[in-house]
Amino acid sequence: MTTTPIVALDVSTSKAALDLVDDLGEACRFFKVGAELFTASGPSVIREVQARGAEVFLDLKYHDIPNTVAGGVRAAAALGVRLVTVHAVGGPAMLRAAVDGAGDQGRCGVLAVTILTSLGAAEVASSWRRDPGLCIEDEVIRLAEIAKEAGVFGVVCSGKDAGSVKQRFGSSLAVLVPGVRSEGGAMHDQARVSTPAEAAAAGADYIVVGRAITGAPDRRAALRQIRQQL
Repeated sequence: MTTTPIVALDVSTSKAALDLVDDLGEACRFFKVGAELFTASGPSVIREVQARGAEVFLDLKYHDIPNTVAGGVRAAAALGVRLVTVHAVGGPAMLRAAVDGAGDQGRCGVLAVTILTSLGAAEVASSWRRDPGLCIEDEVIRLAEIAKEAGVFGVVCSGKDAGSVKQRFGSSLAVLVPGVRSEGGAMHDQARVSTPAEAAAAGADYIVVGRAITGAPDRRAALRQIRQQL
C-alpha cells in the first residue's frame, strides 16, 4: 500500500502558499488548504494550486445543519478539490448530506474527522461530559462506524488510532493522518502525533505534513526524507 503525503499550506496569504507550491515543484502534487488560507484568499488559491498541476485537500471541517453542509461540500466539489473534511460528530444525517453534496465520490472524497489530534482524553471527556477515563481509540472507532454507515470516503484520525480503524474497516474507509512529525520533531499544538513511518505502518492512505517541510531550510530535501520514511 502506498501512503500519499500532503503538504499543508498553513500560511496566511496566497503568495506565500503559491511560493511554497512552486518551491516544491514536481516533488509534491498534493496540498492542503485550510481555514486560514481559504478565508484570506478564497477559491482563487485553490484554482492557482490546481493550475500548477497539483491536487487540493480542502480542510474546512464542515459542521452545520445537513443542508448547509451539503451546499458547502457541493461547492467544494465544483471547485475540483480531491478531498474535503466534515466533522463526524455532526451525525448521520449531516454526513449523508455531505456525501450527497460531493456527488461522485471518485472525484471528491468526503473525510469525516473523528477526534482532533490536538485533543487528549481529558479534553474530550470534559467537552463531551464523558467519563474522565474515556478511551480515545474507542471513540474514534465509534465515530468511524457512524461515518462508514453514512457512506463517506474515509476518516481523519491520529496515527495512534489508524491501525485500529484499518483493522476494523479495511479498505472500505480511507484513512488520513494529520499531526505527522519527523522523529524528534516539536509537537507544537498537537497532543497525539506520529512519525511518517508510524502512520504508514498503521495503514494510513494519506498523511498531512506541515512545519516539518514548510519550516525546513531545504523543503525538497525534507520532503524526500519524509518519503523515505514512508
